[in-house]
Amino acid sequence: MLPGTKSRNQGGMYIFQLMDYYSASGMTLVFTVFFQTIVITWVYGVKKFSSNIEEMTGHRPNWYFLATWVFVSPAVCLEIFLFSVMSLVYAETYVYPWWGELLGWEIALASMVWIPSYAVYFMLVTPGSLKDRLIAGITPKLQPSQKLTKTLVQDFELPRSKNNKLSDSGDYKSTAQDVLHI
Repeated sequence: MLPGTKSRNQGGMYIFQLMDYYSASGMTLVFTVFFQTIVITWVYGVKKFSSNIEEMTGHRPNWYFLATWVFVSPAVCLEIFLFSVMSLVYAETYVYPWWGELLGWEIALASMVWIPSYAVYFMLVTPGSLKDRLIAGITPKLQPSQKLTKTLVQDFELPRSKNNKLSDSGDYKSTAQDVLHI
């Protein structure tokens, strides 16, 4: 082994572990998953989400999945996040110094701060009462326009056979609306 190789390898692993924990697979990922779970199940609504799944698969999720999405997943994500915030230990033998943890928190907050910051910004700049602002925050802004739907139907005509299935024969035309219902 070359002189100094061991310390360079350890230093590289030290930085890698710090970056991995605070940015890629650690608390930032759990933080993001927690908020996605809350938004999908509590804001968008587990009933709407179940209907979307039924549209895609033909079956509604059973009570086990609903309970897991609504209660278990957010609770487990929150617990993991809180426990990971309390202690960062490398290889169970090395505790990062204060400046290492400070650097890690700066890395983590560089991506995590935008979720609550945008929520606060939205609430401050949106006119209306608190209730109006909350409703505006969870209501989709983009609605499919009739003009876009009409354009899609006119522009995307696909050939289909006499038995209503798509083919290369070109005998009949199928609109985008027909294709979406196949």
